[in-house]
Amino acid sequence: MKAVARVRAERAGEAEAIGALVSAAFLGHPHSAGTEAAIVRALRAAGALSLSLVAECDERLIGHIAFSPITVEGRAGAWFGLGPLAVAPPCQRQGVGAELVRHGLQQLQERGAAGCVVLGDPAYYGRFGFRAVPGLVYPGPPPELFMALAWKGPVPQGVVAYHSGFEARD
Repeated sequence: MKAVARVRAERAGEAEAIGALVSAAFLGHPHSAGTEAAIVRALRAAGALSLSLVAECDERLIGHIAFSPITVEGRAGAWFGLGPLAVAPPCQRQGVGAELVRHGLQQLQERGAAGCVVLGDPAYYGRFGFRAVPGLVYPGPPPELFMALAWKGPVPQGVVAYHSGFEARD
């Protein structure tokens, strides 16, 4: 059965349910350190959860996406990082994540963002326009997994840093 989701902004009082959803979505995932829910909590606590959207079906949360500010060469700008993106296990591979990504990217553009970066699967994120950009670097993972999508001006050059909330552990 295909999940039919409605995407909306996170509401007050949903933090605990979002944390449980994010934990369940990443449980046992081979590329997960199991810290994704802690990252979302830390971003929220620091006021760095720039955009937090949920997908719901039958008044039940089935997905979440977070966007937070990044820096390039230590300078803040109008660029954001996408992630974590989480979909409840029974609803995965049904388009819920794609709807969250599309809504989130549209809202960032409407708010005047210059661009967005993501660390993930090029086959998945490439369909939204993300591409690896020479000169824009996120140290550690293979460079083809770090991608950018620009809306205004050129893609910045240099080393990207995510918010310190990404260092959170449970």
